Amino acid sequence: MTFGFAPPPHVSPPASADPAARLGRMLEPAEWASAGIPLLRNPREVVAGLHDRHRPGPSTAIVAVLDPQERLTASASFTESAAAPDGWEFRNALLAHLRRVTPHDLRLRAPVRTAVLLYCREGEPRWTETDGAWMWGLRDACTLHGLRCGAYIALTPDRWQVLGEGRGGRRPRPSPLDKPATEPRRTGAVRMTAARRPAAPRPDVPRTAANLSVAQSRSAPRRTGGGAPEAHRHTAAR
Repeated sequence: MTFGFAPPPHVSPPASADPAARLGRMLEPAEWASAGIPLLRNPREVVAGLHDRHRPGPSTAIVAVLDPQERLTASASFTESAAAPDGWEFRNALLAHLRRVTPHDLRLRAPVRTAVLLYCREGEPRWTETDGAWMWGLRDACTLHGLRCGAYIALTPDRWQVLGEGRGGRRPRPSPLDKPATEPRRTGAVRMTAARRPAAPRPDVPRTAANLSVAQSRSAPRRTGGGAPEAHRHTAAR
């Protein structure tokens, strides 16, 4: 694994205002597909879970960390302007939020957790320069945090699309029973969640309904033969 250090987010790279330099910090779908990005087993479930957890609006990025079983361990959402998309600035933003919600895995010989990115924007679901800058930023942030670079998902008003794979679907709709968020959404506002790492499942023991019922019966308290102790009887004196 390559180790490195990222400068503070407020530090811009040399010639960051140069359009040619910014174009060099973007990835096209063909480059992304050839980079060996692992496929999500159930992208629809991942998108629905992140959408329900963060309720993203336009220009909102959601970075999430998944364990080897594709369970969510941490996530953060924040708004980022895409007027002049630059992979360097996106990398710094992603790295800053990853550091807040989850420890790095740089001490491991190989990454075991995967970071995925969902970006909510207007327009069509096909690739844009903004998507290319986010892809570049995600790949670099994962390297610097010891994570495996995972899928990049563009969320548009009508649908979601895993770019570089061709998989997509309808945009999740919020449940009518859910209450809308009351706090105002500000540019740069951050919403972070962190989940405890679940214990690894026992080897060669599939998680089935039968196993679950056995586990529940084992966890129930046992009663011994004597039952509950008798209450003391008080005899009233006549």
